[in-house]
Amino acid sequence: MSAAVQGPAPGRMRLFAVLAGLYVAQAIPSYLLVAAIPPIMREAGVSRTAIGYFSILFLPLVLKFFWAPWVDRVRPFARAHRAGWVMITQGGTVLCILALMLVQPSDVVGIVSIGFVASMLISTQDIATDGYAAKHLPEADRGIGNAIQGGSIAAGVVIGGTMGLVIYRHFGWHAMLGVVAAISVLPLLAAFAMREPPPGRQGEAPRPSLRAFLRRPEARAILWVALIYRASEGLVKAMEGPYLVDAGVPLEIIGYISGLSAATVGLGGSAIAALLVKRQGVAHTLSLLGGLRTLCFLLFALHAAGMVTGMWPLFGAAGFQTLIRYMEIVALYSLFMAVSSSEQPGTDFTVLSCAQLIVYLLGSLASGKIADLLGYPALFGIAAALSGAAVLGTVVLLRRVEAQGAHGRAAALGG
Repeated sequence: MSAAVQGPAPGRMRLFAVLAGLYVAQAIPSYLLVAAIPPIMREAGVSRTAIGYFSILFLPLVLKFFWAPWVDRVRPFARAHRAGWVMITQGGTVLCILALMLVQPSDVVGIVSIGFVASMLISTQDIATDGYAAKHLPEADRGIGNAIQGGSIAAGVVIGGTMGLVIYRHFGWHAMLGVVAAISVLPLLAAFAMREPPPGRQGEAPRPSLRAFLRRPEARAILWVALIYRASEGLVKAMEGPYLVDAGVPLEIIGYISGLSAATVGLGGSAIAALLVKRQGVAHTLSLLGGLRTLCFLLFALHAAGMVTGMWPLFGAAGFQTLIRYMEIVALYSLFMAVSSSEQPGTDFTVLSCAQLIVYLLGSLASGKIADLLGYPALFGIAAALSGAAVLGTVVLLRRVEAQGAHGRAAALGG
């Protein structure tokens, strides 16, 4: 695996601070769109069917691997490669937030149209940021770097989502958008602090492409890990809320579990995962988390079948599943960084992150149909079985990569 740093690398603490700023820059507008604006639209009288059109905003997130090679290939400015992309996309995102002032919360077409442009910009910025992180984070700090990303997402939930709703409640639509736009400008400072090597001579490195990623055997193996490891999660996560409602849990309690716990547990989980990855390695961490996730899904199945009763086991399973989800993202992204090449880190990382997101979303789409046809016990039981099988498959694949000693970097997997 080849994530070796080329050229002058930024200082360790400086790099951590830059990554925090870059990931917060993406998270704030993202959670304004997906967490704050939909309930505001619903309060304005927009139908649930129309709000469902917001799912189109996820398309750039799962398809961004198509244009990732261009982000690796093109330098917007002579002295700023990925920093240049961040400046352009973040500036465009801020303009999109301000453009929302021109429409009302009930204007579905206007909001979705502007939101889709913002989603395209945020997705492109994510390619540049992940490429910068994969290129410059040394092996020992990948877990910490990905924990920073998890913490930044939690900050986005609080600032773009929760704070946005509070401002809207007290001061209205325009005030909310103005404040969030102003806050979203601040992380641009991180782009000016990015340190990148000067452009190399033409022909020094292969042209970034999807084909170049697929030519590497270790990359193909980790792609299979990305496709199987989280395949079971969408089945449970999409139906977790509906099942809690059907089990008689009040909406405000569900909101607390999914909202506040995601931020607090997420921060803790990211930190714990970074420590595990550093001490035990990625392979051991993914095996442990996958086993614990399988037990959580099994507890959901037993509760749905009436073999486990009471609300507290259910709350425990839901909260612990949130903790595990944040932790495994840190471990998976550390693995993705380990297999990302220095020539096209944004492309390689993006292909892998999109793969795991696509299977997660496919599971989410199928979950409701399975629950309607077979019931909650069967749905959660299938998820538990798939989760256990995914853990075994992941262990086999990672051991194969280690045995091959791909580019002398198999030790990066650990375990």
